[in-house]
Amino acid sequence: MATSEDVRRIALSLPEAVEKQAWGKPTFRAGQGGRMFAALDDDDQAMGVKCPKEDREELIAAEPAKFFLREGHDDGYAWIRVRLDALDDEEELRAILTDSWRQAATRALLDRHPETGGIT
Repeated sequence: MATSEDVRRIALSLPEAVEKQAWGKPTFRAGQGGRMFAALDDDDQAMGVKCPKEDREELIAAEPAKFFLREGHDDGYAWIRVRLDALDDEEELRAILTDSWRQAATRALLDRHPETGGIT
């Protein structure tokens, strides 16, 4: 089972990732002053990550115990929620966070860090 400390450790291990408090909770951003790629929920039992709107429905249908939307809050954003205790292992958590980081990172940041799937 993943914990909020696992999220923090892995998120901050990504290139140039920083933690910033927003709305009274920890958020993680791609680069100093960069776009948010993850945020812990108030109860530390779930996190929000970037996800294209067109992919959300399929993910939730495939694994409803793992993925969900916070009704009325996530509807207009390219985000999805992930229940930490439903993750298979640390590798899955790392894959989810890395994918979200890639979506939030600028092209320049991706180019500086091709090992994380940057554009070459």
